Amino acid sequence: MTDSSEPLRDDRLVGVEDGPQVEIKVKGSRFLAQVFQVMTEAEARERLRIIRKRYHDATHHGSAWRLPPPQDPIEAADDDGEPSGTTGPPILLQLRGAELLGALCIVTRWFGGTKLGTGGLARAYGDAAAQAVAAAPRTTLWRAQQIRLEPSWEDVGAIEAVLAREASRLLSIDRSFGERPVFTLTVPLSQCVPILDAVRQATGARAQAHPGPEFLHPA
Repeated sequence: MTDSSEPLRDDRLVGVEDGPQVEIKVKGSRFLAQVFQVMTEAEARERLRIIRKRYHDATHHGSAWRLPPPQDPIEAADDDGEPSGTTGPPILLQLRGAELLGALCIVTRWFGGTKLGTGGLARAYGDAAAQAVAAAPRTTLWRAQQIRLEPSWEDVGAIEAVLAREASRLLSIDRSFGERPVFTLTVPLSQCVPILDAVRQATGARAQAHPGPEFLHPA
């Protein structure tokens, strides 16, 4: 979507794509960190399951995530058996500091034989997470809504004219022409009302419009 309009700036948030693995070593212990794009707790837990299985010989898998909604992010941090507060919270601090949403960071540790102490553990997990967060490619997440339009066949032309005119405000359009026409629009949150107003004016308020809940839409 190409955009130069001021109102859409507030709809943009910073997200990540899956990042590269980053490795550090501290007093013989090996720390392997990676950031993943996840939008739900189920996705985050599935990523954790995969990493645990892949590195089943590791000692610990510390993790943290920040998930939508943007106005009240869902956060979680897990020490995975390390001393309380030494693992998940330092990882979560890195995600917060980068203001990332839709992000999971996992730091896997192989114990190297030397205890690091609580302060040393927190620094090691935090440093590994910081490097993984810095290395993860950034992407734009849109605060968005889906609008389901159900016009009559007679109003399809009017709907298409609105969509052509407002194309720069739309993130995606899905058309379905079965027993009746259905248009599913993905729209930046701030543009939902203007788009609905344009549809009502073009169709004389005849088209049924069903706005959905807010969600984050990857660019």
